[in-house]
Amino acid sequence: MNEIIDKRFGEERALYGISKTVIKNCRFEGEEDGESALKEAKQIELHQCYMDLRYPLWHDDDVCLNEVTMTENCRAALWYTTHVKIQNSHLLGIKALRECGYIQMLNTEIISPEFGWRSHHITAEHIQVQGEYLFFEAKHLCLKDMNFTGKYSFQYVENMVIENSTLKTKDAFWHSRNVTVRNSIVQGEYLAWYSENLTLINCKIIGTQPLCYCKNLKLIDCEMVDTDLSFEYSDVEATIHGSIDSVKNPKSGFIEADDIKEVILTEDAKYKPLAKIKTRTKVIA
Repeated sequence: MNEIIDKRFGEERALYGISKTVIKNCRFEGEEDGESALKEAKQIELHQCYMDLRYPLWHDDDVCLNEVTMTENCRAALWYTTHVKIQNSHLLGIKALRECGYIQMLNTEIISPEFGWRSHHITAEHIQVQGEYLFFEAKHLCLKDMNFTGKYSFQYVENMVIENSTLKTKDAFWHSRNVTVRNSIVQGEYLAWYSENLTLINCKIIGTQPLCYCKNLKLIDCEMVDTDLSFEYSDVEATIHGSIDSVKNPKSGFIEADDIKEVILTEDAKYKPLAKIKTRTKVIA
């Protein structure tokens, strides 16, 4: 491997097409305002680098980022790039990751609207994330120990597992397919409408009107807080510890909780509510 150490790069395509190179303690910045510093690169490692210019890592393959800071000016940092390891880094620019594949992230901070769109085969552990439309239309994700704050996360996601995480979000998992969430807190409004094959295991769910229009929805040993108008028109199997504020017109399956404060079954329901609803002590419907 070649080495580039303690250099500054500000010009357009400064290291275009570079390969088999370790880049250490370098800065991508300057009045030249150059774009695409490392476009079409392969087999590169960046260590303790600072990146303040646009579009640095497009169409690359086999990339390692360690202790790298990408500023707010480093927008659209990784696009169409594959086989990337990111650790101990800060990704702070908008649209930082898009249409990328085979990504590993560890101990990384992400503040990036529209992060991870249409990307695939991503594993992440110990990450802090802020953004909107997180992982839109992404596939094959495994996320552990994630702390996320933002809106509209995981829409149209397919084949994902989330574990030991905290999600403060809105409209999460809309139209998602084949998603499992374990040992996590999910706080927000209108959770997972139109999802298919969503399973929540030992999770705490907080917020209004969750889990409506779902197909093959499963909740196993979960807790629901401030969850009114839950499960409308959903095919659901749910075992809940504690109370549910209200359940409305569940389409099929069963719902069991310690207490259900209100059950709403309307005559004008689009689908006849056929789910069995009961507490630990009595059958309600």
